[in-house]
Order: sequence, then C-alpha cells, then structure tokens
Amino acid sequence: MTLAEPTDALALAPAAPACALSLVIPVYNEEESVPVICERIATVLAAGPEPYRSSYEVLLIDDGSTDGSFAACAAAQAADPRVRVVQFRRNFGKTAALQAGFLHARGARIVTIDADMQEDPGDMFQLLARLDAGYDMVSAWRLKRNDPLSKTLPSRVFNSVVATITGVRLHDFNCGFKAYTRAVAQELQLYGDLHRFIPVLASQRGFRVTEVAVEHRPRRFGKSKFGARRLGRGYLDFIQVLFLTSYLRRPLRLFGAIGTLLLLAGGLICAYLTLLWFEGQRPIGDRPLLTLGVLLLITGLQFISTGLVGEMLRSSSYRPGDEFAIRRVLEAHPEPHDP
Repeated sequence: MTLAEPTDALALAPAAPACALSLVIPVYNEEESVPVICERIATVLAAGPEPYRSSYEVLLIDDGSTDGSFAACAAAQAADPRVRVVQFRRNFGKTAALQAGFLHARGARIVTIDADMQEDPGDMFQLLARLDAGYDMVSAWRLKRNDPLSKTLPSRVFNSVVATITGVRLHDFNCGFKAYTRAVAQELQLYGDLHRFIPVLASQRGFRVTEVAVEHRPRRFGKSKFGARRLGRGYLDFIQVLFLTSYLRRPLRLFGAIGTLLLLAGGLICAYLTLLWFEGQRPIGDRPLLTLGVLLLITGLQFISTGLVGEMLRSSSYRPGDEFAIRRVLEAHPEPHDP
C-alpha cells in the first residue's frame, strides 16, 4: 500500500518491538515545521548512541490539517523510508493523535514531541537516559518558557493544582515532549483531552514517572493552537481524571461519602425542627428550613443509590487483574531431573 492510498483498517503495531525507538509527532497545520523537525531528528540521531542511531522510525500523525501539512509529511516519507505517516480524516485533537501514534509505534522506546520545534529533538537522549535509569515515563520540563503570559500563567496554576491534588510531583504536565517505555504506551487508554494528564494516568497504574529540564525555544513557524476554550475543557478533564484515578473502582466511596454527609445534615435539621415541634413552636410546615432538611435527605439517598448502582456495574464488569499492575515476576528455575 502506498502512502496516499486511504485505508479503513487500523494497522496496529506488533506486540514485539521492531525497532529501538519510535518518535511520534502530532501535526496540525505545521506545514513549515514538518521538514525542519524531520531534518533535525535525522541529524541528531545520526550522531546519537546505539541502538537508536541505526534502529528508529518517525511517525507523523496528521491531525486533519487544513494547510499543506500532509503534503509536507508525504514528502518527508518519500525522502526517508524510516518516516511513516498517518492521516486523520478530520481534526480529532492531540489526544487522538497520540493514541494513534502509540497504536502504530513499533519501537521499544517511544518519544513524543510537538512539531512546532519549540523543544529540540536533541534533548531526547536526556529523557531516554532516565528510562535507562529505571523510570517508565519521563516528561520534559520547560524550565524557562518562551511563550506569552496568557499561556504561561494558566499553565503554572494548572501544574500546581494537579501536582498538589494528585501527588504526582511534576512541574510541567502538559509538555508534549515525553519518553515512554513500550509498556506504558500500550497500557494507556487515551480519549477526549486526557493527553494533559498522561503522567497522572501512568502513575496511577504504578509506572515510575519523573521529569527532566529542557530548553524551550520561541515558535518559529505558524501560531499556537492554545485558546481560552481549553481552560474550561481542562477543568472538566481534571475532574474526570480525579474520578478515574481515585474512584472508578470504588464509586461508593465517593457517592456514599457525599450522600452520608447530606443525610447527616438533613437529619440534623429535621431533628432540630422536630424538637421545636415538641416544644410547642408550631407550625413548622411552612418554614424554609424544613424544605432544606427534606431536600438534603432525598439528595443524600440519591447519591448513595448512585454509588450502589456504580458498585453493581463495577462488579458485573470485573475481570481478574483489574485491581493491580504487575511489574515483573521472579521465579526460581526448576532443578534438572536425573535421568
């Protein structure tokens, strides 16, 4: 099949790695950046260490670009057989592009990097060195960002809140420059806009996550895809991630706790009003406090019921192994038997 031929089948990567390194690059309207980053990758890997120097691939994921990005990707593939191109039918977003890259990647190690060239592909060896040291995922930390305040200020607040609440102590969650072992890339299930929380999702699965400070450069071509709408989406996605990582397997702990607090508050209000009634302070039926107490009791029961329904759904879909993630198993070799 040639590059330009459409396909309806999703050609998944083989279970065993076919090369040492896969570079996954999401591309959306980056026509001018594509040839530059491909040339830079070829240059740094030609001078890099083995086995990456002689065994790598570059995956360009065209996320429904409306400029000449796909033509630039196709030209890069024609010039270098180690370049592979995946073109989306329309713009599905960065999370979908990364997930497609993980599915198609054939490398034992996977590095993701944005096409805008604000991070230098030459810094990938720092990230890969941390994988060699025993970590499963390494995120780049843009220590001195060359972006406007409208991007850096919300990012600082976001990173601080996520690190504090999730306990994953990183400074830069949303940097697209990351290195993964193959196990992490195969186990992650990304959808929506979860790419911002990949370190949190990986840590929740028991993978060891760290970060490395890298240089951040001004954008050379095109314009940023950052917009105000992403702030609202990020907030909702954060709530989603907190639920998925903390309460997905124990929904009653969340809904039951909230329901119990509401029941206690409603019960105390109704008990107080009952005491007033016995003391002769009547009528109490037209008091707003009674309406609030009854509403809290009903809402509390609904929350607990929702938690119980969630537990039943969880129980019906349970599969052995859902509750843990094994890193390795060590077994003694059996003693040889005498003939």
